[in-house]
Amino acid sequence: MRYAQGGGLTDAKRAVRERVRLEAVGRFESGAKTREIAAELRVSERSVERWRRQWRESGEEGVRSKGSPGRPRLSSEAVSQPNVIA
Repeated sequence: MRYAQGGGLTDAKRAVRERVRLEAVGRFESGAKTREIAAELRVSERSVERWRRQWRESGEEGVRSKGSPGRPRLSSEAVSQPNVIA
């Protein structure tokens, strides 16, 4: 699933997606196959594979939403010296 510029997800929709990822985690733990999980949760196999990799590397916390990436924040130093290139 592709989203518009900026992600296009509200906090509520992001929470729904996180619940889907956490549901996938439960299925990983019970030994379900990627294809089965994708079909049952109505997501792509590629997403399930990515979530499974994140789960293996970082556990349940690895599949939780990190929130909107947004724009990079400037440090107060960068704001006070706008023409200086770091």
